[in-house]
Amino acid sequence: MLEKILNSRLAQWVDERSGLVRFIRSHLTDYPTPRNLNYMWAFGSIAMTVLLLQVLTGIFLAMFYKASAVPTGGGYTMAFDSVERIMREVHFGWLIRYMHAVGASAFFFVIYLHMARGIYYGSYKRPRELLWLSGVAIFLLMQSTVFFGYLLPWGQTSYWAVTVITNLFGATPIIGEWLMHWIRGAYAVGDPTLTRFFALHYLFPFLLLALMGAHVLLLHAVHSNNPTGEGFDERTAIPFHPYYTVKDLFGIGIFAIVFAWFVFYNPTGWGLFIEPENFEPANPLKTPPHIKPVWYLTPWYEILRMVPSKLGGVIALNLAFFLLFALPWLDRSPVRAASRRPLVIRAMIWAFFGSIIVLGYCGSQPPTPALTLLARLAGAVYFGFFLLLPFVTRREAREVRS
Repeated sequence: MLEKILNSRLAQWVDERSGLVRFIRSHLTDYPTPRNLNYMWAFGSIAMTVLLLQVLTGIFLAMFYKASAVPTGGGYTMAFDSVERIMREVHFGWLIRYMHAVGASAFFFVIYLHMARGIYYGSYKRPRELLWLSGVAIFLLMQSTVFFGYLLPWGQTSYWAVTVITNLFGATPIIGEWLMHWIRGAYAVGDPTLTRFFALHYLFPFLLLALMGAHVLLLHAVHSNNPTGEGFDERTAIPFHPYYTVKDLFGIGIFAIVFAWFVFYNPTGWGLFIEPENFEPANPLKTPPHIKPVWYLTPWYEILRMVPSKLGGVIALNLAFFLLFALPWLDRSPVRAASRRPLVIRAMIWAFFGSIIVLGYCGSQPPTPALTLLARLAGAVYFGFFLLLPFVTRREAREVRS
C-alpha cells in the first residue's frame, strides 16, 4: 500500500518539488535495521505515541479549562470548577481528562525505561552523543511541562507542591528572590502564576514534538551515515518496515491494553497518578501534613531534600542533570552492551538504577531520620556511578584495545 502511494504520479510530482518521497523512502522503507532488536527498542515509538495522545487530549481540555484562581464561592475557584465541569458536564470530558492524567505517568514510565535501555546497551556512545544529548533535553523539557501542568487543577496538592518548588528558586545566589517572584508573577502562588503556567504548559508539548522529531532524525542520520558501526553487521540488517514496524505496533498494542485498564478501572493509579488530596480545592491557609510531587518527580525532589542546605540541594539537582548530559564522555569503554562488559560495570549500572528507585521511594514518604540516611546513601550511589565511571572504564578500554 505504501509503495503504491509512493510510486503514484502525485507522489512523484511532490517529490520533484520537495524531495519528500525520497526522504520517506530513506527513513521508512530503505532504513537498515538489525535483526537482533528486542522489544526494549519499542519504547521510543511508544513514547512518540503517548506524546501525540497528550497533545491531542490537552488541546481538547484547553477548550473548556479556565486558567483563573478567582474565587467562585464556597472555597472554590474558576480553575477548580472548570475541571469539575469537564469531569461532570462535558461529553466524555472525564475520559479525556483521565487519558491526559494517566498519559502523563505513562509517558514518564516509558521514557524511564527508554533511558534505562539506552544506558544498559550503551546507546549514548560514539557516534550517538548528539542523540543522547537530545534525549536528555527531552527529559528535562518533559519535567518542566508536567511541573507547569501540575498547578492547573488548582487542588490542594498542586498548590502547595508548586509553592514549595518555586521557593527553591529563591536559593539562587543574588537573583534568587527576583527569580522566584518572576516565576510566580507575584509574591505568592496565585492567579498570575496559574495564567503563565497554563500558557507554558500549552506551549511546551509543541516544543517537545519538535525536539522529539530532531531526536528521531538524529537516530536515522547516525544509522544512514554509519550503518555498520552501531553494533550490527550490514549482512544481518533488513529493511525498516517488515520487521521493526511490526515490533513497534505490537509493543504499542500491549501498551494500549495496559493504558486502557488504568483509564477505565484505576485512573488515579492508587493515588500515584492523581493524589486524593488534589480533589480538594487549594487552600492557602491550610498546609498539608506531607507535601510531595507526583511519583515521576520524586527522585529529583529527594535529591533536593536530602541536602540540608537549600542552595546545596539546588546545586545537587543541577549536578544530577549535568552528569546525565556528560555520560557519553565519562564512559570511555568502546564496548556497548553491558552484558558484554565486566561484572563490575554491570553491578554499577544496576546499582545506579536501584538508587533512582530508592530516591523515588524516599521522596514520596514523609521525611524521617532513617529515610534521610537511606536517601543520602542512594544519592551517593547515584553520583558515585558517574564519578567512578571514567576510572573503571579506562582500564576496560585498555584491555579491549590490547
